[in-house]
Parts: sequence; structure tokens; C-alpha cells
Amino acid sequence: MSSKKHADSAVDLNIPYEQNEIQLKGILGFAIGLFLLIVVTFGLMWALLNVMKDYSRETAGPANPMAQTDRERLPPEPRIQAAPGFGVQSDKGWVNMELSAPQSEYWELSRQWKELWEKGHKDAKTGVVTAMPIDEAKAKLLSQNVKAKSGADAEAMYSKSSMAISESSGGRMASVTRR
Repeated sequence: MSSKKHADSAVDLNIPYEQNEIQLKGILGFAIGLFLLIVVTFGLMWALLNVMKDYSRETAGPANPMAQTDRERLPPEPRIQAAPGFGVQSDKGWVNMELSAPQSEYWELSRQWKELWEKGHKDAKTGVVTAMPIDEAKAKLLSQNVKAKSGADAEAMYSKSSMAISESSGGRMASVTRR
């Protein structure tokens, strides 16, 4: 240890203030050293970034033919959340909804559904009706004068259609009659 003895007096009572034992030289030395360390680290990181960019340019090969395009990376339709590039395909083409209200997709789809229920839909290529209003469909069915099936086959189909699969059969056969 040291040969110097410790003085028991922590305070000099003859001086009306406490002496400052912290030297400005130590604080400035630490600040300058910290600043130099930051500058050197910044310079090294900048050089490393440039080296990595050069390496990336050198090793970049041709684009992968199996890579997905931006359109293929999107989740499947319907996309319910609002997102950049968000929109709905309609009969008018693509409806962009990037900057509209979150409910705008529902509003557009409900407009399309209402139009489909009221006017129906025909296939543009073949002209076949794929959807029609319910009242029109009822009138068309009744105009065909459809007869109900009768006989043993019809009764067997009716009894089979009212049966349901239960847990008691282990899901193997329809054993419960629906009420």
C-alpha cells in the first residue's frame, strides 16, 4: 500500500468553501477522447458500408426467374385491411382505395353485390346468365312447369336428406333424424 497516512480531516475549517477536487483537465480529456472515438467509429462504419456495397454490386447475379413479382406477393383476395396499393377489382376496372376511408372496400363491394342482385350477370363471352334477380328466377322456374318427383325413389331421397351424422356412430353413418 501507500506509505502516506490518511488524514482524518475531510474538511478544512479555515476555508469558507469546499475545495473543488475535480480537475477541468480530466473532463476535457474524456470529452475529446470520446469525440475522437465517435469520429473514428463513424469513419470505420462508413468505410465498411462502402466495401459492402461494392461487394454486393460485384456478386449480384441475374434476377431469379422464380422470384415473385410485387403483385404475386400480395395476400389472396379479398384483402380486408387498408394498405398501400390497396383497391378492389370492379366492372369499371381497378378502384384505388389507398387514401379513402377504411370502410370504402365494403361500400364498393356492397354496391357491386346490390347491382348483381338487382340486374343479374351475363357472361360476356358466351352470353349465358350466371346470376339473376330472385324474383326473375322464381318467375322463370314457375314458367317451366316443373313437377315434383314422386314414388319410392323420392321418398327414399327425402328420408335420407333428413338424416344427420352423429357422434354415436363415430362419424361413419347418418343415424340421427333432423327435426
